[in-house]
Amino acid sequence: MTRETDGKKDCWIVTGGAGFIGSNFVRRIRTMDRARVVTFDRLTYAGNLANLDDLKNDPGHIFVRGDIRDRQAVADLFSRYQPAGLFHFAAESHVDRSIENPEAFIETNVTGTFVLLDEALRYLKGPGAQRGFRFLHVSTDEVYGSLSPTDPPFTERTPYAPNSPYAASKAASDHLARAYVHTYGLPLVTTNCSNNYGPWQFPEKLIPTVILAALEGRAIPVYGEGLNIRDWIFVEDHCDGVVAAFERGTLGETYALGAGNPRTNREVISAIVEILDRIHPAPGGDSYRALVTSVPDRPGHDLRYEIDASRARTELSWKPAHTFSQALEKTVRWYLGNRAWWTELRTRYDGSRQGTGRQKEPGGER
Repeated sequence: MTRETDGKKDCWIVTGGAGFIGSNFVRRIRTMDRARVVTFDRLTYAGNLANLDDLKNDPGHIFVRGDIRDRQAVADLFSRYQPAGLFHFAAESHVDRSIENPEAFIETNVTGTFVLLDEALRYLKGPGAQRGFRFLHVSTDEVYGSLSPTDPPFTERTPYAPNSPYAASKAASDHLARAYVHTYGLPLVTTNCSNNYGPWQFPEKLIPTVILAALEGRAIPVYGEGLNIRDWIFVEDHCDGVVAAFERGTLGETYALGAGNPRTNREVISAIVEILDRIHPAPGGDSYRALVTSVPDRPGHDLRYEIDASRARTELSWKPAHTFSQALEKTVRWYLGNRAWWTELRTRYDGSRQGTGRQKEPGGER
């Protein structure tokens, strides 16, 4: 379903639309011609206009540079574009960075979300609000904390127990979103996703870190024994789940989006090595497996995340379209074919971090 306003497609605002998940979402919406899109992004280290290069000449896409913490900029955005939907992807999302500088995560993920919620409410009370407006708040499974090996997967009813400054800041944003629904009646739906992977992911994340280290003949870092488990979802499947939650989700409810692909870090790295050995052999014919190197574990590293997405499958009629092996090979091939993209990124943004062993099991750019 695509809502129509005065004979024209609706306008959707996407915060963080130049980041990894946001840019995949914007591109997918425009490819399907579901709505006109305004991308609102501050272009921090993880935001990159090159992610949207293929939309440069698309009349249905507009880029606006701005900060979600800037109340006037957000108010102007609502006033000018009168959206029928707002999709909130913008976030500081890297766990290691949150350990080093938690303040930035509080400012963006908590204060920024508050400004968006408050201005959305103000917009709805004004004369230009579009009928049927919805706010889609994108969050992470990390708000639920860590599972033991025998715990059942996370569901929408799992108590919050964040263990990193990043996870705590996202949990706070989720609570603010809930409060604006129940106190003010803001028409909002929340999604909590598992670990995303796919094209255009920033090079410091786990899967691109492994791919690029292998291609450059550097040590492939793995935290500790590499036994931490994550539930991996291909970014396109996550984007489809977000649309399903926006269009068919019950207002005020939360939907957990996962693909049912739990893997240890070691298993993920081994799968990438197998693909590279097969489609892009190393010089000399040695396996990239020899590059895998253990590094000191992250402080407070959560053992296991896994999502039970049965509610989303039942209520939203959504399920992932890709298997892990298919989408992982698609991702590896994308990085092989887009060396200029990641080389330029690392030139601009402290590429030396890629050799330090710091990595994030990407959960949502989120």
